[in-house]
Amino acid sequence: MALLAMALPLMIASSGARAALAAPVQPYTFKNVEIGGGGFVSGIVFNEGAKDVVYARTDIGGAYRWNQSTGRWEPMLDWVGADRWGHTGVAALAADPVDTDRVYAAVGTYTNSWDGNGAVLRSRDRGRTWETTPLPFKLGGNMPGRGIGERLVVDPNDNRVLYLAAPSGRGLWRSTDYGATWAQVASFPNAGNYVPNPSAAPDSPDAQNLGLLWIAFDKRTGGAGVTTRDIYVGVADKENMLYRSSDGGASWTRVAGQPTGFLPHRSVFDPVNGYLYLATSDTGGPNDGGKGDVWRYAPATGAWTNISPVPSSSGDNTWGYSGLTIDRQNPGTLMVATQVQWWPDINIFRSTDGGATWTRIWDWGTYPERTTRYTMDISSVPWMDWGTSGEPPVSSPKLGWWAESMQIDPFDSDRLLYGTGATIFGSTDLTTWDTGGKITLKPVVAGLEETSVGDLMSPPQGAPLFSGVGDIGGFRHDDLGRVPTAMYAGPQMHAVLSLDYAALNPAVIARSGKPSAGTTHLAVSTDGGATWTPAATQPPGTSGPGGNGAGIAVGATGDRLVWAPTNAPVSYSTDLGASWTPASGIPSEAHVEADRVDPRKFYGWSGDRFFVSTDGGASFTRTATVPGADDLKAMPGREGEVWVVGGGGVFRSTDSGATFAKVQAASYAKSVGFGKPAAGQALATVFLGGGNVDGVHGVYRSDNGGGSWVRVNDDRNQWGDSGEAITGDPRVYGRFYLATNGRGVIVGDIADTTTTTTTTTTTPGGASCSAAYRLVNSWPDGFQGEVTVTAGARDIRSWTVTWTYADGQRITHLWSGTLVGGGPNVTVRNAGWNGNLASNGSTAFGFTASRAGANPAPTNLTCTTD
Repeated sequence: MALLAMALPLMIASSGARAALAAPVQPYTFKNVEIGGGGFVSGIVFNEGAKDVVYARTDIGGAYRWNQSTGRWEPMLDWVGADRWGHTGVAALAADPVDTDRVYAAVGTYTNSWDGNGAVLRSRDRGRTWETTPLPFKLGGNMPGRGIGERLVVDPNDNRVLYLAAPSGRGLWRSTDYGATWAQVASFPNAGNYVPNPSAAPDSPDAQNLGLLWIAFDKRTGGAGVTTRDIYVGVADKENMLYRSSDGGASWTRVAGQPTGFLPHRSVFDPVNGYLYLATSDTGGPNDGGKGDVWRYAPATGAWTNISPVPSSSGDNTWGYSGLTIDRQNPGTLMVATQVQWWPDINIFRSTDGGATWTRIWDWGTYPERTTRYTMDISSVPWMDWGTSGEPPVSSPKLGWWAESMQIDPFDSDRLLYGTGATIFGSTDLTTWDTGGKITLKPVVAGLEETSVGDLMSPPQGAPLFSGVGDIGGFRHDDLGRVPTAMYAGPQMHAVLSLDYAALNPAVIARSGKPSAGTTHLAVSTDGGATWTPAATQPPGTSGPGGNGAGIAVGATGDRLVWAPTNAPVSYSTDLGASWTPASGIPSEAHVEADRVDPRKFYGWSGDRFFVSTDGGASFTRTATVPGADDLKAMPGREGEVWVVGGGGVFRSTDSGATFAKVQAASYAKSVGFGKPAAGQALATVFLGGGNVDGVHGVYRSDNGGGSWVRVNDDRNQWGDSGEAITGDPRVYGRFYLATNGRGVIVGDIADTTTTTTTTTTTPGGASCSAAYRLVNSWPDGFQGEVTVTAGARDIRSWTVTWTYADGQRITHLWSGTLVGGGPNVTVRNAGWNGNLASNGSTAFGFTASRAGANPAPTNLTCTTD
């Protein structure tokens, strides 16, 4: 091996001059390819001070704000970049009930070594813009116990005061300046001691102390602007789970008489009747829990009452409780869920008498039948039936799993939302339950995309996109703007990690991944993904593709497959997977790729070694050495054109991998893909996912083979840990599809950059302002815009911007300003907090709007000031 390495020196030539300045940014519009959920919604928070202000948090995909006017969730953390990728794991949310424009997020994905410290994000405009306060410890938005909460709260009387319940033994923290600075509450006596698996390796998720869990206030013990005196904190300590302060957090005592043996997952305080309710489980969840109880505590008497629908002492109780909520309009009404009950389904319990009696959302009938108090309508997300009709007593779709957060709207007793491991379900006729009727449950998840995407493929005909997705397999996307009707079927896979099509015969498609129970690791379609056939055999030792070191490659004409599954030799098939023959000359678990023109040519890499086959994958020959490779792609329409990207840089070969030229401006990329050539160009466009060009991280496009680059995302659209896969669209110039780790599939299109800038209007006192209108994002029937207001040479105290739409556009929602009236004539005045601008200072307001066709920028913008 040493002699071979010496005989194969690094064969890399220099290509292209390094740009003197960072690559230009080309304006793009972004939206999600519609999937409709797909991941764990760990928390739902209603603002108790403002109707229809609702937030949701996810374990890896950021946080969302509900838009009542559009019926969609809007992402709030897409600005988080790769340098702070952990901030897309949201450990807690807090909505300010006093100043209802304020919202806070405690962010950080892991408490073990592979993530940095957490932070508290704070917003004064409902999550449209944020400020960050770093914390001196880590938070675990994707750790065991992540559905417990909320760990972050605002004092409902004195909203300057916030508390944060920290994990990992870091105790209780408090801010007295709206979250800007934090200090540990030294008087709090117990930092928690529950570890999911004390024998686990020290750095594993199950070896981490869950710490403190949540904070609850007795609002009655304070007043407007007066700090709440009575505060409760839940602790991950089965013998000491509840502490109380009666002096605004100065001192703390263990609450007497409390139950032991369980962890308090959720709490809610009823200030009308003076009760604290707790839902408990024997583990931290969300994917485990075998026993639990529901308790009511009366602070006035110190009495504890077990109000469990099924107490833990019963042999029928095989679950922990969570999802606790009360009806703020009728506080004697409360609900709780079985946090995880795998068979036959979770149950949800409802009481209208403070927990004295309960009814269930389903009961046993004559086995195996069940009687229900609900109907399920999944027409908006039809794939949620998992491709099955259900066999009693198991129904399809299920009510869910990991039901940690359930909330009744504090302003509407009929409205319920609860999160699951795959979606948010909701009802708008909840009180029908109490009169013997059936409530209707539907997915309430439009706009919320929380899938981790491993691979993407855009063939030149048929469906525009195929996705490989964790947990739910993936989809053929026939319409980017519509939720797919079904997951990949026949067979289903737990996660699709590799996709490929025959470049000259695109109806032939293969996908490989982690199988569901009893299914294969590979499936092939010969009709463009309409139907699939499981591979009849697999190479010996196959345990499923994983990571970048494994995948499937389809020869250009579709008559050869080369597969590199984990723990098995690279093998080839000439009969669509009916049989496999090991390839020679290439190590196991190499990354493989087919040439897009020559049906007998395949490529591979392992470590920094590059390999080529010219006999259909039967044998490979090592050629060049390419350092730090992470992804390999062959360019459509160009025999022998291969790109390899990774930590070592971006490399291009035009001679089938015999030599590689380094693209000098690009120092790194996680993935590479190709799209439709620009007008007048013979080469496909090149896209870099998670790229670094001229020292700036982003998503990049080159129309001339890497000779020059433009950045096609911006600092507001970074999507955290994204770029595991990228592909252009061979049918739409400039369009790309980007895989994210928790934000689904992003589609980017070149923006209409029409911008209008006002003339300056000066008052008699000499004050003036101007405004600039910009299109931020667009979709077939709507768009997002932004207007920047800038003061002139003098300070201003207020501003008003007006314009007229000429093509039927209508504003549907506006933030950071006050919309006056409606229709085509738009008037926007400053909000209460952004009217004062120093000379040459600026602020911005944003909006979403509907449109029916063309979307030109207005030409008659005016800005005036008092």
